[in-house]
Amino acid sequence: MIDIPETVAIQSMHKGLSKPKVAKIIFFICFGSVLMGVGIEEFLVPNQILDGGITGISIILSHLTGMKLGLFIFILNIPFFYIGYKQIGKTFALSTLLGITVLSISTALLHDVPVFTKDPLLATVFGGMILGAGVGIVIRYGGSLDGTEILAILANKKLPFSVGEIVMFFNLFIFTSAGFVFGWNRAMYSVLAYFIAYKTIDIVIQGLDESKSVWIISENHRILGDAILARLGRGVTYLNGEGAYTGDNKQVIFCVITRLEEAKLKTIVEELDPHAFLAIANITEVRGGRFKKKAIH
Repeated sequence: MIDIPETVAIQSMHKGLSKPKVAKIIFFICFGSVLMGVGIEEFLVPNQILDGGITGISIILSHLTGMKLGLFIFILNIPFFYIGYKQIGKTFALSTLLGITVLSISTALLHDVPVFTKDPLLATVFGGMILGAGVGIVIRYGGSLDGTEILAILANKKLPFSVGEIVMFFNLFIFTSAGFVFGWNRAMYSVLAYFIAYKTIDIVIQGLDESKSVWIISENHRILGDAILARLGRGVTYLNGEGAYTGDNKQVIFCVITRLEEAKLKTIVEELDPHAFLAIANITEVRGGRFKKKAIH
């Protein structure tokens, strides 16, 4: 359930960090792991609902054998510590080892704690949200709580499928198995919990108020640039471009806005140059410059 490119980018920033920052990273990886443990043991497992990936397999094996869930989570992820070390790096492997260890201990300690709800729908929604928040926090600070995507990356080199497709097939097998073990209603709840967790991970990593990059090609670039500066308070950068087909010189406006400002920017472009080319894309992180997130007026 992790995003490997995102994790690699984050873990590469951990090199050369001060001790307080390293302590902060360790704290949040532990916190996220405990949060995932709460989602699993207090919501999903008591209601026979699964997560995807290695955790899902662990839940099935724990149910069939009666052995501790944390033991399976730790043992099944051991190969991925080594693979993560070889494929991504030492920092990622150690962060993953820490996260999996804390998760395994958390599930063991929480196993006998009274559950929050026996309503399967409530357990699915809140369990998925809490689990996703925990996983998202761990990913944000450079770790991982499941080795499925690492396995998919290796398989991708030998199979004609993308990483996302391999993960989907893997989870399809898990949820189908859940149907035979727990019943098809629980399998469908599991798919819903997985979807909620997946979306929550995105929110935690990107933030509720994610930034957006904006590219505008217009003959009235100066007028548009001045309007964006005056009405949104956003700085703009003018870039020189060239049309590949016509060979004409093009003036490109580049700026970064928040999600809340997107509608107002579109209104500005529509008013001043309805024929302008406008492209907007999500940005996970913005650093440096004068960009600050703020509400529009």
